[in-house]
This record gives sequence, C-alpha cells and structure tokens, in this order.
Amino acid sequence: MFNVVGIALKRPYTFVVMALLILIFGTLSAMRSPVDIFPEIRIPVVAVAWQYTGLPPDDMAGRITTLYQRTLTTTVNDIEHIEANSYNGFAIVKIFFHAGVNIATANAQVSAISQTVTRQMPTGTTPPLILNYNASTVPILQIALSGKGLTEQNLADLGLNAVRIRLVTVPGAGVPFPYGGKSRQIQIDLNPAALQARGLSAQDISNALAAHNMVVPIGTQKIGSIEYTLNLNNAAAAIEDLANIPVKVVNGATVYMRDIGQVRDGNPPQTNIVHVDGNRSVLMTILKNGAISTLAIVDGIKAKLEEIKPGLPETLVATPINDQSIFVRAAIDGVVFEGVLAAILTSLMILLFLGSWRSSLIIATSIPLSILGAIIGLSAIGETLNIMTLGGLA
Repeated sequence: MFNVVGIALKRPYTFVVMALLILIFGTLSAMRSPVDIFPEIRIPVVAVAWQYTGLPPDDMAGRITTLYQRTLTTTVNDIEHIEANSYNGFAIVKIFFHAGVNIATANAQVSAISQTVTRQMPTGTTPPLILNYNASTVPILQIALSGKGLTEQNLADLGLNAVRIRLVTVPGAGVPFPYGGKSRQIQIDLNPAALQARGLSAQDISNALAAHNMVVPIGTQKIGSIEYTLNLNNAAAAIEDLANIPVKVVNGATVYMRDIGQVRDGNPPQTNIVHVDGNRSVLMTILKNGAISTLAIVDGIKAKLEEIKPGLPETLVATPINDQSIFVRAAIDGVVFEGVLAAILTSLMILLFLGSWRSSLIIATSIPLSILGAIIGLSAIGETLNIMTLGGLA
C-alpha cells in the first residue's frame, strides 16, 4: 500500500526539495498568472448592431430585425437561440450558439450573411457592426474628464481626439467613445419664408452643399523633374465660406446660403449628460480585452495618463473612478493575510497543546505550500486569479 508518511520518513530530502520546488514555481505562477475580476466565461455569442437613423422601433423590428433573424435561422449553423431588441434608429441582435462551437467560424458566417442581407434591407441601411460578446469583458476603470474653463465641447473633443487615441495603445485595454459632452456640428438654420420666396427647398440646400463642399483629386502634373499631385479643393475652410456658397440662380440673381439661412458653429441635440462632483464632465470607460491582467491594464492606463499629461491643457483633470483593481488587490491581500494568519494560529495551538515545535513548524509551512500548490494547478490549466478563485483559496 502506498504510504506517503513512510516514504517521507525514509526520504526526507526528497520532500524538502519538492517543498522548495512548490515554493519557487508557486511564487512564479502567482506573479505571472493574469489577475482578473471574474473568471473567463466562454459563451459563444455574436452581437450584431443595425442602424438606420430616424426609423421608429416598430419599423426597425418589421423591416430590419425580423428579416435578419429569418435569414440567420436558414443560413447559419448551430444557433441555440436569438435575442433581438429594436429601438429608435438602431437594433441589437444577439446570436447564441451551442456550447463548443468555434466562435471564429460562427463570426465569419454571421459577417458573410450580414453583408449579403444588407442588400435586401430598406434603401439607406448601412452594414451592421458585428461584435464578439464576452461576459467577462466588463468595465475595470472609468475616467472623468473635467477642467476649469473647459466647455463640454472642449472636453468631448479632448477625450475623443487626444486622450482616447493614446489609451487604446495600452495592451488589453478597450476604450469606447467617450460618454457625455457635446460634439461640434456646423449647422445651417434655414429661413422658411426666404426659401418660399425664392422657390427653394431643403433638398436644394443639400445639393448645393454636396456640389460646392468637396475635395476632388484630378491626377498629377509633371513639371521638370518634379511630379505634383493636383486636386480641386473646394472644401469650406471657415463658416464664412459656407455662407458664401451659391445655392441657385433665381430670376437672374444668384442666391447664396447666407440669403436663406444662418450658418453657425453649434452642437447636435445632447442625449447624455455626465455629472462628477456637481460639474458636467466627460466619462471614459476602460474595458478589459484578452488575457491581460486587470492590474496590468489599470496600471498601464494610469501610466499613460501621466505620459500624455504635458500635452493636454493645464486645467484638464482626469479623475479615475470605479477602479476595479482596488477590489482585486484587496482580494489578493486578503488571501495572503488569511494564509499567514491561519499558519500562525494553527502553529500556536499545536505548540500550546502538544508542546512540539517540530509539528508547529510543519503546519506553518504546509498551509502556504498548499496555497502555492493550488496556484500552480490553476496556472497549469490556464485559469486566472480572480475574485472566485482567490475567495476559494482564502
């Protein structure tokens, strides 16, 4: 019969070496294993987002969502069920596949069918956005942008064009578009009375803008030994240029844009507002993608913010909020504390009742070694150190 105690007594140095190996490899595994909030949840789901600006939810469901679902069920393999939600101007379709399906193959099938079915959609429907849905992709950090003297438009512009493009370079970080703020939009407020007096319509204005606000490449011209690229740059460089665009000739007189409306630097209707500490701000969300550690992503984001800070306005303040790495670090500290505390208390109890310092030493070393052995096993099967595994170890 296999007797571990007997072998340990006969070959003590073998078990000492094994304990040292567990100590070394366990420590290396703990340092190299990705640290996350939740374990990786492998759910084969593909999400498809359709957009048609201005189309009511009923029409989105009847003309786009229903047709798309019918096509999916006849052309895509291994579908378990489909969930669809239609809203004003867009629809979200989630396609759930059976367990074990190759998500790359499923994604390719959905992409191909989506491009094909777009031709059968109402005129003006754009190809959908296809996303691989992952339940473990959760926000791990949010950054609030604010600053004295900066408008919501300034904050939105800085977040989109200065901060976001640098944060997306952090390995494992997904950074969607900023939430809140106002985006810039050049608007033309038409005068209905002026349009009617000149026999014009809004379509005439649209046609004039399309014809007089463009950049058209026309080829190259070689002069001597140098070849130049030529283009017809008719794009407006300032608001005044848009106001001076000719719309139409009416009764022998040229009607300009300024004659039938006012061109101004404005904003589209704001549909979301972010308040941080009572001030309007812009919120940037950091998502975790891939197998990179949550702690590494958060630390990388904070380091990148410090790196780009000199190139941003001095009054701009980037405040980290909802930092999930705090909970992960607390869980790690909790496991270490509980392991040390358990080893100390157990050793003291054995020393108190048995009076054997050797037994106390064995207990004090076996508890940390058992935790390190469990970490080696988790690392070997590709699992991460997350709230659930750390809670089990504690």
